[in-house]
Amino acid sequence: MSENASNNPSAVRRCPALFLTASASGQGKTTLVAGLARHHARLGRRVRVFKTGPDFLDPMILGRASGAPVGPLDLWMVGEAECRRKLWEAAGEADLILVEGAMGLFDGTPSGADLAETFDIPVAALIDAKGMGQTFGALALGLATYRPALRFAGILANRVASPRHEEMIRAGFPPDLRYLGSMPRLVDAELPSRHLGLVQAEEVGDLDARLDRIADRLGETALAELPEPVDFGPSDDAAEMPRPLAGRRIAVARDAAFSFIYEDNLRLLQRLGAELDFFSPLADSHVEADAVYLPGGYPELHLEALSDNREMKGSLARHVAEGRPLYAECGGMLYLLERLTDTSGDSAEMAGLLPGEGSMRQRLAGLGMQSLETPQGRLRGHSFHHSTMETPVEPIAFGRRQSDGRAGEPFYRHGAVRASYLHLYFPSAPEAAAALFMGG
Repeated sequence: MSENASNNPSAVRRCPALFLTASASGQGKTTLVAGLARHHARLGRRVRVFKTGPDFLDPMILGRASGAPVGPLDLWMVGEAECRRKLWEAAGEADLILVEGAMGLFDGTPSGADLAETFDIPVAALIDAKGMGQTFGALALGLATYRPALRFAGILANRVASPRHEEMIRAGFPPDLRYLGSMPRLVDAELPSRHLGLVQAEEVGDLDARLDRIADRLGETALAELPEPVDFGPSDDAAEMPRPLAGRRIAVARDAAFSFIYEDNLRLLQRLGAELDFFSPLADSHVEADAVYLPGGYPELHLEALSDNREMKGSLARHVAEGRPLYAECGGMLYLLERLTDTSGDSAEMAGLLPGEGSMRQRLAGLGMQSLETPQGRLRGHSFHHSTMETPVEPIAFGRRQSDGRAGEPFYRHGAVRASYLHLYFPSAPEAAAALFMGG
């Protein structure tokens, strides 16, 4: 258990922590972080894992590996004060905190390096060594010295082909930089992916066996050693949370078609006073609540089942006709359209509560951090989708891109329906989040 894990809301808490990063996307970060979390969990340690930036799929894998829910850390979307609070809270209940970076260490504004430096978390980087020999050392040295203020814990070589290959890597490795070991390519333990990223954890039948194989091999490296402890201080933001949703029941869609949802969003709705019920648009026949939340997901993989469930579509239509709020994000919005077509050209009727049609595309159609200005405050979130949609409904607002401030995703209101491609992070503006589920 972490040191100084008292109930004193102003006490600094000390807990071993590590920020795991890479030189780029596709280096194997999630696989190794999941394996590391599983390794320590098998030793009886309580592990809390966070993922830098917006992500729904990686946290599913990391949560299975660690045995605890995984949420986002991001200096822009989540905010420094909320990141500080989450880390402090984790330090009070965990024996180890792991943070997985996004893309490369210095990519993005703010970057993973910014997050690690802000909270003084030691950084361990992995580099895909395929096709490299002594040049590996030059890349390692650049990562470790590019920003001197970072606490650098060392470098791990990933996807090393053979002992001879590792000898070549070691021959060019900087003597003053810690070498954390190597990992071969574990073909039988690789995590499968599809167009939006990794396959959802519940869809990988042998996921636990894969995680154990990664943990077994990772346990032989220095990366598996318990990292240095970090002092985590409490956030100064101790404002009392209002309860505008007290007495309101919100039905939240959650099944194989709709699973892209931040647990932080659900916890916030409960702190705002809401009672949450979960339902499946795939399997259930009706929904009864004061408001409905349709998060993103993979409706395009379940066209026939969603189309055939006429009872559910009728129940949602009655909900909307009675003027009760329905808020939908990305895949949830596609389900509300009249028709959705997948990349193979197969098409099916959807709920028909938002005029228009959606089509899946081979290429990415929307990506990036955005904010949404509302009368109750500015919500922050992100966009990531491989679909386009056409609707005669005029947007009532547009997101604003974090990168350049230009107009981003349209936000629609059609009767009691509110919908957008945006995945909003509710704790960024609690009162604005509450307003999504209230009438008027």
